[in-house]
Amino acid sequence: MSDLVVVVYPTEQKAEEVRQRLFELQKEYLIKIGDAVIATKNESGHVKLNQLVNSTAIGAASGGIWGLLIGAIFLMPLVGAAIGAASGALGGALTDYGINDKFMKELSETLQPGNAALFVLVDGVTSDKVLEDLRGTGGTVLKTSLDHSKEQALREALAAHPITTEAAASQPSA
Repeated sequence: MSDLVVVVYPTEQKAEEVRQRLFELQKEYLIKIGDAVIATKNESGHVKLNQLVNSTAIGAASGGIWGLLIGAIFLMPLVGAAIGAASGALGGALTDYGINDKFMKELSETLQPGNAALFVLVDGVTSDKVLEDLRGTGGTVLKTSLDHSKEQALREALAAHPITTEAAASQPSA
């Protein structure tokens, strides 16, 4: 079962930094991310979603290729490519992978202008190691589907001071 975690950061750059950090942890097999989206709210109140996958562009590209191939059969490759790209783009725009876009936009309406919310759909996690790595990154937990103890551990890790290598070396080992 997947868990949803939404953390608000003061800037989009900070949210992007944490998202990249999570991707690095995924490369180390410490977390499995289903989706990671950054939502920002500008001064006029418009919410923008910075998603990993642009399904409209992917649909247009794949539709164009299929349309070109089918069009070549009927000796009209350019028409086939155009129709395929248009239908693929429409299909891609109607497809929503991961976290529901409408839900993210509604929840992001509560953001202050300039702030950014990092939406992460977590499919699996080694909690202690990931929380240790995220320690002190800041941010405020806005919403989660975690149980109370895991949510509290996340809040504490985000708010804690980061462990420096000097502090870690000075601590006595058990």
